[in-house]
Amino acid sequence: MPRGVRAELRGLTSEHAEIVGAHLLMAGQLIDTDPELAYAHAEAARRRAARLPITREAAGETAYAAGNFGTALNEFRALRRMTGRDDYLAAMADCERALGRFQGALRLVKEGLAKNPEVVTRIELRLVEAGIRAQTGQVEEALRLLKSEIEELGTRGTKLARARLRYGYADLLERTGRGDEAERWFDAVVRLDPEETTDAADRVAALRGIVIEYDEDEEFIDEGVGDDDEAESHDDEGNEDLAFEPEAVVEAEFVDLNDAVALDETDLDAVDPDEADPDQTDSSSTDEVKDPESK
Repeated sequence: MPRGVRAELRGLTSEHAEIVGAHLLMAGQLIDTDPELAYAHAEAARRRAARLPITREAAGETAYAAGNFGTALNEFRALRRMTGRDDYLAAMADCERALGRFQGALRLVKEGLAKNPEVVTRIELRLVEAGIRAQTGQVEEALRLLKSEIEELGTRGTKLARARLRYGYADLLERTGRGDEAERWFDAVVRLDPEETTDAADRVAALRGIVIEYDEDEEFIDEGVGDDDEAESHDDEGNEDLAFEPEAVVEAEFVDLNDAVALDETDLDAVDPDEADPDQTDSSSTDEVKDPESK
């Protein structure tokens, strides 16, 4: 168990600390495979030690992973009051977005960006903002926002953070019918994400018409589609993972981040789709839209 967790548990009796620690340990082990059960363990720890920031953090993270956004938001708010830290502003904004409270989400994004956060946090805040734009029908504005962020950040930030940013951009490109551009950006994600924390490799394979068929022994066969006259065509199914979940696109008007006005008060001119083409960006950009990670 991490040293910081052990330090917080020292304020409990040894028996109590052992029980709370065991629940926290299980929550951490299960969050990726069974977030609902992970949340149950985290909540058990929180009930026994609600004044410890670590239990509120675990409850918030597991509730968020399980899609219980209202609960997660409450826990993140409590954690922020207890610690004074803004570490979870992006997650809080995403909870507001998922709950349909777009103005509240934009206010949190604005607040977070005003604090000049580290690159990783900044990327998460931008992804949330782009998610709001896409979810309210402003897909072109979401693309412009992410493209601008890619160009501005260059090679700053961790590889995983840069991979997430490019994944969001590629996902939206594919959803607007720009498969060729999306394929190049998913390729960039694959190079930045060798541990495959995203499904970018699968998305690339689907765009290239490659089907991976698994048998009962989990062996697989890669089958190219299109070159063989006898090959069957396959729809691009199974690629419904969103960069910004949940993402039911609805029609709405532009929301200005500077004042978070109501959704129906202003208009947005559509961004020219050609401007999102990585190959047309200024060559002085070091990392970006020409696919910074390409050799």
